[in-house]
Amino acid sequence: MDRSAFVGCRFPAEVILLAVRWYLRYGLSYRDVEELLAERGIEVDHVTIYRWVQRFTPMLIDAARPCRHAVGGRWFVDETYVKVAGRWRYVYRVTGELGQVIDVFVSPRRNIAAARRFFTTALVAHGEPDEVITDLAQALETVIEELIPDAFHNTDQYANNRVECDHGRLKARLRPMRGLKTDRTASVVVRGHALIENLRRGHYELGTETPHPHLRIAAAFDELTETI
Repeated sequence: MDRSAFVGCRFPAEVILLAVRWYLRYGLSYRDVEELLAERGIEVDHVTIYRWVQRFTPMLIDAARPCRHAVGGRWFVDETYVKVAGRWRYVYRVTGELGQVIDVFVSPRRNIAAARRFFTTALVAHGEPDEVITDLAQALETVIEELIPDAFHNTDQYANNRVECDHGRLKARLRPMRGLKTDRTASVVVRGHALIENLRRGHYELGTETPHPHLRIAAAFDELTETI
Protein backbone atom coordinates (compact mmCIF):
# COMPACT_ATOMS: atom_id res chain seq x y z
CA MET A 1 0.00 0.00 0.00
CA ASP A 2 1.54 3.26 -1.15
CA ARG A 3 0.93 5.93 1.49
CA SER A 4 3.63 8.39 0.39
CA ALA A 5 1.13 11.27 0.40
CA PHE A 6 0.54 10.72 4.10
CA VAL A 7 4.17 10.61 5.22
CA GLY A 8 4.64 12.91 8.20
CA CYS A 9 0.92 13.02 9.04
CA ARG A 10 0.09 12.32 12.69
CA PHE A 11 -3.28 10.78 11.83
CA PRO A 12 -3.98 7.67 9.72
CA ALA A 13 -4.97 8.10 6.09
CA GLU A 14 -8.46 6.75 6.81
CA VAL A 15 -9.13 9.49 9.38
CA ILE A 16 -7.79 12.23 7.13
CA LEU A 17 -9.86 11.24 4.12
CA LEU A 18 -12.94 10.66 6.25
CA ALA A 19 -12.73 14.30 7.37
CA VAL A 20 -12.15 15.48 3.80
CA ARG A 21 -15.08 13.43 2.52
CA TRP A 22 -17.45 14.70 5.20
CA TYR A 23 -16.47 18.28 4.53
CA LEU A 24 -16.89 18.07 0.76
CA ARG A 25 -20.04 15.99 0.81
CA TYR A 26 -22.16 17.62 3.51
CA GLY A 27 -23.06 21.16 4.52
CA LEU A 28 -20.54 21.21 7.35
CA SER A 29 -18.07 23.79 8.57
CA TYR A 30 -14.57 22.80 9.63
CA ARG A 31 -15.68 23.13 13.26
CA ASP A 32 -18.61 20.80 12.58
CA VAL A 33 -16.22 18.16 11.26
CA GLU A 34 -13.98 18.73 14.28
CA GLU A 35 -16.95 18.05 16.57
CA LEU A 36 -18.04 14.91 14.70
CA LEU A 37 -14.53 13.48 14.92
CA ALA A 38 -14.35 14.33 18.62
CA GLU A 39 -17.52 12.29 19.19
CA ARG A 40 -15.58 9.35 17.81
CA GLY A 41 -12.60 9.95 20.09
CA ILE A 42 -10.47 11.73 17.49
CA GLU A 43 -9.14 15.06 18.74
CA VAL A 44 -8.10 17.26 15.83
CA ASP A 45 -8.23 21.03 15.39
CA HIS A 46 -10.46 22.54 12.72
CA VAL A 47 -7.45 24.36 11.23
CA THR A 48 -5.81 20.99 10.63
CA ILE A 49 -8.95 19.78 8.88
CA TYR A 50 -8.82 22.87 6.66
CA ARG A 51 -5.23 21.99 5.74
CA TRP A 52 -6.23 18.41 4.97
CA VAL A 53 -8.97 19.58 2.62
CA GLN A 54 -6.64 21.97 0.83
CA ARG A 55 -3.84 19.43 0.51
CA PHE A 56 -5.63 16.20 -0.31
CA THR A 57 -8.61 17.32 -2.42
CA PRO A 58 -6.45 18.02 -5.51
CA MET A 59 -4.74 14.64 -5.01
CA LEU A 60 -8.09 12.87 -4.91
CA ILE A 61 -9.23 14.63 -8.08
CA ASP A 62 -6.04 13.61 -9.90
CA ALA A 63 -6.24 10.03 -8.63
CA ALA A 64 -9.86 9.70 -9.76
CA ARG A 65 -9.27 11.11 -13.26
CA PRO A 66 -8.34 7.78 -14.96
CA CYS A 67 -11.62 6.28 -13.69
CA ARG A 68 -13.81 9.05 -15.01
CA HIS A 69 -16.45 8.40 -17.65
CA ALA A 70 -16.16 10.15 -21.00
CA VAL A 71 -18.27 13.29 -21.27
CA GLY A 72 -21.12 13.66 -23.74
CA GLY A 73 -21.29 15.86 -26.81
CA ARG A 74 -23.67 18.46 -25.33
CA TRP A 75 -22.19 20.98 -22.90
CA PHE A 76 -24.31 23.25 -20.70
CA VAL A 77 -22.24 26.28 -19.68
CA ASP A 78 -23.06 29.05 -17.23
CA GLU A 79 -21.53 31.22 -14.51
CA THR A 80 -22.53 31.67 -10.91
CA TYR A 81 -20.77 33.62 -8.17
CA VAL A 82 -19.29 33.19 -4.71
CA LYS A 83 -17.81 35.60 -2.19
CA VAL A 84 -14.08 35.31 -1.45
CA ALA A 85 -12.57 37.57 1.22
CA GLY A 86 -15.58 39.87 0.88
CA ARG A 87 -15.32 40.17 -2.91
CA TRP A 88 -17.38 38.49 -5.59
CA ARG A 89 -15.76 35.78 -7.69
CA TYR A 90 -17.30 34.13 -10.72
CA VAL A 91 -17.54 30.37 -11.00
CA TYR A 92 -17.67 29.08 -14.57
CA ARG A 93 -19.27 25.62 -14.72
CA VAL A 94 -20.00 23.20 -17.55
CA THR A 95 -22.17 20.12 -17.13
CA GLY A 96 -22.97 17.31 -19.53
CA GLU A 97 -26.27 15.99 -20.77
CA LEU A 98 -26.15 13.15 -18.21
CA GLY A 99 -25.47 15.49 -15.28
CA GLN A 100 -21.70 15.13 -15.13
CA VAL A 101 -19.89 18.25 -13.92
CA ILE A 102 -17.33 18.47 -16.71
CA ASP A 103 -15.22 21.37 -15.46
CA VAL A 104 -15.23 24.36 -13.12
CA PHE A 105 -13.15 27.52 -12.94
CA VAL A 106 -13.06 30.31 -10.34
CA SER A 107 -12.21 33.73 -11.75
CA PRO A 108 -12.02 37.25 -10.29
CA ARG A 109 -13.52 38.58 -13.52
CA ARG A 110 -16.29 37.70 -15.91
CA ASN A 111 -14.82 38.55 -19.28
CA ILE A 112 -13.43 37.09 -22.50
CA ALA A 113 -10.04 36.24 -20.97
CA ALA A 114 -11.65 34.26 -18.15
CA ALA A 115 -14.03 32.47 -20.53
CA ARG A 116 -11.13 31.63 -22.86
CA ARG A 117 -9.07 30.14 -20.06
CA PHE A 118 -12.04 28.13 -18.82
CA PHE A 119 -12.88 26.70 -22.25
CA THR A 120 -9.25 26.02 -23.13
CA THR A 121 -8.77 23.89 -20.02
CA ALA A 122 -12.01 21.98 -20.61
CA LEU A 123 -11.22 21.36 -24.28
CA VAL A 124 -7.72 20.06 -23.54
CA ALA A 125 -9.13 17.62 -20.98
CA HIS A 126 -12.25 16.46 -22.82
CA GLY A 127 -12.06 17.36 -26.49
CA GLU A 128 -14.55 19.37 -28.51
CA PRO A 129 -18.32 19.07 -27.99
CA ASP A 130 -20.89 18.97 -30.76
CA GLU A 131 -23.19 21.48 -29.07
CA VAL A 132 -22.68 24.17 -26.44
CA ILE A 133 -25.69 25.58 -24.61
CA THR A 134 -25.26 28.99 -22.95
CA ASP A 135 -27.16 32.13 -22.13
CA LEU A 136 -26.64 35.26 -24.23
CA ALA A 137 -23.37 36.31 -22.54
CA GLN A 138 -21.22 38.00 -25.18
CA ALA A 139 -17.93 36.73 -23.73
CA LEU A 140 -19.05 33.11 -24.05
CA GLU A 141 -20.25 33.64 -27.61
CA THR A 142 -16.94 35.21 -28.61
CA VAL A 143 -14.83 32.43 -27.14
CA ILE A 144 -17.00 29.64 -28.57
CA GLU A 145 -16.68 31.14 -32.05
CA GLU A 146 -12.92 31.42 -31.55
CA LEU A 147 -12.12 28.02 -30.04
CA ILE A 148 -14.85 25.66 -31.27
CA PRO A 149 -16.39 27.21 -34.38
CA ASP A 150 -17.76 23.87 -35.59
CA ALA A 151 -19.90 23.37 -32.48
CA PHE A 152 -23.55 24.38 -32.57
CA HIS A 153 -24.04 27.25 -30.12
CA ASN A 154 -27.54 27.03 -28.64
CA THR A 155 -28.80 30.15 -26.85
CA ASP A 156 -32.52 29.34 -26.85
CA GLN A 157 -34.50 30.57 -23.89
CA TYR A 158 -34.65 28.02 -21.05
CA ALA A 159 -32.23 25.68 -22.87
CA ASN A 160 -29.63 26.30 -20.17
CA ASN A 161 -31.89 25.66 -17.18
CA ARG A 162 -30.14 22.37 -16.44
CA VAL A 163 -26.83 23.92 -15.38
CA GLU A 164 -28.53 26.92 -13.78
CA CYS A 165 -30.48 24.60 -11.51
CA ASP A 166 -27.32 22.62 -10.78
CA HIS A 167 -25.71 25.77 -9.33
CA GLY A 168 -28.07 25.35 -6.38
CA ARG A 169 -26.19 22.30 -5.11
CA LEU A 170 -22.93 24.21 -5.06
CA LYS A 171 -24.55 27.19 -3.32
CA ALA A 172 -26.09 24.87 -0.72
CA ARG A 173 -22.64 23.44 0.04
CA LEU A 174 -21.03 26.87 0.37
CA ARG A 175 -23.79 28.36 2.53
CA PRO A 176 -22.65 26.94 5.92
CA MET A 177 -19.12 28.27 5.47
CA ARG A 178 -17.95 31.36 7.29
CA GLY A 179 -16.52 32.78 4.10
CA LEU A 180 -13.83 31.68 1.67
CA LYS A 181 -10.57 33.48 2.31
CA THR A 182 -8.53 33.05 -0.88
CA ASP A 183 -9.12 32.26 -4.53
CA ARG A 184 -7.15 29.03 -4.15
CA THR A 185 -9.31 27.93 -1.22
CA ALA A 186 -12.42 28.64 -3.27
CA SER A 187 -11.07 26.74 -6.27
CA VAL A 188 -10.20 23.66 -4.21
CA VAL A 189 -13.61 23.54 -2.54
CA VAL A 190 -15.53 24.11 -5.78
CA ARG A 191 -13.51 21.43 -7.61
CA GLY A 192 -13.90 19.07 -4.66
CA HIS A 193 -17.64 19.59 -4.71
CA ALA A 194 -17.67 18.69 -8.42
CA LEU A 195 -15.77 15.47 -7.64
CA ILE A 196 -18.31 14.51 -4.97
CA GLU A 197 -21.28 15.26 -7.23
CA ASN A 198 -19.81 13.16 -10.04
CA LEU A 199 -19.13 10.28 -7.66
CA ARG A 200 -22.64 10.53 -6.27
CA ARG A 201 -24.13 10.49 -9.78
CA GLY A 202 -22.05 7.50 -10.89
CA HIS A 203 -19.73 9.21 -13.39
CA TYR A 204 -16.63 7.35 -12.17
CA GLU A 205 -15.74 3.67 -12.15
CA LEU A 206 -15.28 3.97 -8.40
CA GLY A 207 -17.41 2.53 -5.63
CA THR A 208 -19.38 0.54 -8.18
CA GLU A 209 -19.24 -2.76 -6.29
CA THR A 210 -21.02 -1.51 -3.19
CA PRO A 211 -24.59 -2.89 -3.01
CA HIS A 212 -25.98 0.30 -1.52
CA PRO A 213 -25.89 3.53 -3.60
CA HIS A 214 -25.64 5.67 -0.45
CA LEU A 215 -22.27 4.05 0.29
CA ARG A 216 -20.83 4.75 -3.17
CA ILE A 217 -18.87 7.85 -2.16
CA ALA A 218 -17.43 6.17 0.94
CA ALA A 219 -16.39 3.14 -1.13
CA ALA A 220 -14.86 5.38 -3.79
CA PHE A 221 -12.78 7.21 -1.18
CA ASP A 222 -11.59 3.86 0.17
CA GLU A 223 -10.37 2.95 -3.31
CA LEU A 224 -8.72 6.34 -3.80
CA THR A 225 -6.95 6.00 -0.43
CA GLU A 226 -4.97 3.13 -1.95
CA THR A 227 -3.69 5.25 -4.84
CA ILE A 228 -2.57 8.56 -3.37
